[in-house]
This record gives sequence, C-alpha cells and structure tokens, in this order.
Amino acid sequence: MSVKERFLRYVSVNTQSCEDAGVFPSTENQWALAKMLAQELADLGAQNVRLDENCYVMAELPSNIKNAKVPALGLIAHMDTSPDASGENISPRIVEKYDGCVIVLNEEKGIKLDPAQFESLRTHIGEDLIVTDGTTLLGSDDKSGIAEIMTVVDYFTKNPTVPHGKICIAFTPDEEIGNGAERFDIEDFGADFAYTVDGGAIGEIEYENFNGANAGIFIKGKGIHPGEAKNKMRNASLVAMEFSSMLPEFETPGHTEGYEGFYHLHSMSGNVERAELQYIIRDHDRDNFEKRKSFIKSVGSFLNYKYGDGTVSVTVEDRYYNMRDKILPHMELIELARDAMQAAGIEPKVVPIRGGTDGARLSYMGLPCPNLCAGGHNFHGCYEYCSVQSMERITVFLIRLAQMFAQRDN
Repeated sequence: MSVKERFLRYVSVNTQSCEDAGVFPSTENQWALAKMLAQELADLGAQNVRLDENCYVMAELPSNIKNAKVPALGLIAHMDTSPDASGENISPRIVEKYDGCVIVLNEEKGIKLDPAQFESLRTHIGEDLIVTDGTTLLGSDDKSGIAEIMTVVDYFTKNPTVPHGKICIAFTPDEEIGNGAERFDIEDFGADFAYTVDGGAIGEIEYENFNGANAGIFIKGKGIHPGEAKNKMRNASLVAMEFSSMLPEFETPGHTEGYEGFYHLHSMSGNVERAELQYIIRDHDRDNFEKRKSFIKSVGSFLNYKYGDGTVSVTVEDRYYNMRDKILPHMELIELARDAMQAAGIEPKVVPIRGGTDGARLSYMGLPCPNLCAGGHNFHGCYEYCSVQSMERITVFLIRLAQMFAQRDN
C-alpha cells in the first residue's frame, strides 16, 4: 500500500477532537482509527504493538544492528483533527499534475484554492494535490504524518537487511486540543530521542514553538426590561465587546508572522445576563508570553473597577512552552535531520512553529522531540491540501533519517 493510499484510508475516519468533552480521549471516533492503526502495525510485522486504555498506539521495530549500542529513535504523529472545521464525511479529490491555476473546490458555494491567495500552490506545479470538496478540512494534520510513518514501517519490515536501530512508533490522541502528551508514557515508549512528524511544507524542521496558554473571560450582566433599564442594565455582551476592543488590534493571527505573538479570540457567546470569550495566547519569547497573560488579566481588573467587582472573571491556563531550551543541548538532532533531508534530495529549512506540538510537551517531560514536515498546507480549514509527491519524498527522508540516526554512534 502506498503512502497516498494509506492517507486516503485514514482521512475517511472522522477523528475530530473536542475541547469541552471532559473525557480522554475527547471523541470516540479516535478509537476507531487507533484500532485500525494497531491492527495495521501488527499486520506489517511491527513488534510489541499495543493500544492502551488512553488510546495511545505504540509499537517498535527492533534494531537489526548487532554488537553495537545504538540509541532508540522515536517517530510520533497524532490521530485527531482540529475541531475548528468539520471532519465528517471528508471527500478528498486528487488534482493530477497541478497546472498552477485556480482549483475550484466547491462550485456551488464558490470555494476556490487560488494561488494568488495561497502562494504555496506555486511550489507544487506538476505534482498531484489532494484537496477537499470545500465543506470539510482534509486531515493532513496529521494523517500525512501517520501515513508516512506507517510506510516507513512497511519499508523496514520488507527490507530486513537495511540497517537501523530500534525505532519506536507512537500515534497520539487529542493533540489538537493540547492534550496529546497528557498521558504519554515515555518509559513505555522506549525512545532515547524522538521526532514528531506534524509539520507543514516539505523541508521544514522546527525546534522553536510558541509558548501557549488558554484564557477564559466570563462576564456577568444585569438584565432589566429595556424600557426601564436606564442606570440599571449592564449588558454582558457589550462588556465582552469592550474587553475585546481593549486588546491590541494588530496582535492577532491575521496580522502576525514568524516570531510575533498574538491574542486569538476563537469563540464567543453571550446575552444580556452573561457572556463568555475564549482566547488562546501565544508568544515565542517567554517574557513576552508572561506579559501577555498579565495584560489580559489587567483588562479584566480594569473592567471590574469600571463596572463593579465580580463583573469579569479571567482564568488563564498554560498549555505548553517553547521547546527551544530543551532542544539546544541536543542540536545534533537538527543537524541529523538536515543531513537526512539533503541525502533525500530535499532542501532543509529551519523555521519556528507558529503553534504547538506534542513534541513541545514531551521535550519538557524528558524526551527531546523536535518537529518535522509532513507535507500539508492550510491546516484546520476547507482550504487544506497536501502533495502526494511531498508525502512520498518525506517518507524517503524518514527512512534515511532512521539509517543515519543509527550510523552516527555506530
């Protein structure tokens, strides 16, 4: 089975995670994919395949290098897709030998992939692109990574004379809601170092990510009949709008890039009596991250001073931190990835992650874990797409990485 065939098989399973589910994993459908992957690993000949009570799939390929101590390499991808767009009834379509023109995803709804807006399309002219029908996300984040890792397993089990050290495989649930490493058993996993295969464009290597926090803003209003409301009503929805207006206008995802941080309002609800805003706070710099959290609390304090104590309640919860400090002592992992990409004919590019990965939390848990490209673009929405040729080349790169990882200390 090719990496393309695997990918199309995996995206047929709706594995959206859910922020407010209150269970782990957050959605039942993630179990369906986990069981499929565990069975496929066993069928391919992977060893010690296990699916635990928390929906983590793990397996290993034992080292075939005799009389040498070789560190164990981990490869990790996540099974869930983002709750930001529907993952139900995904209808992928292959655009063969893309010609550089506008791709109509959904003619009825007027949804198009236009290279004038999505410049990355121009880097894939002549390639086969997998796109959506404009009504769902695609699931390349991170089923491209899963398909690539599974194809690596397939390669090594079919080519037992190709030397490699112990390779540990893991597929995690709930990464998209920040919980992918929550119950990850590093000791059971068995790797000395690992990579998540959860990045974007081919060639990207990432070891710097956002520091991330979630902020909940809860506002209490006073409901009075509009005809008798003067000097009595406090409209919670209007206070919520005021809160939003007090945050820096141009420090949002739509106005930032590179290392620039932001406040992102990702959901809101409300009426006169109560309102709620949910933000994510992101910054690569730890000091600026702390300042952002303090500022959002100070806005709540100001509105309480203005409207009365108890009007606004602000809760802030850290989710993950920049893995940079944990990877710097192990920069050989980055150099090795660079060398393996070049050996596979891929131009490497070290870039910061404008998001987070399981690898960030795993690095702080004691498993150094940079992030590698998986080949997709425009994640979390209907404009998501991936290149078949990118996935194929990334698979070759991962095979070279495993070989070179074993050779470096041998």
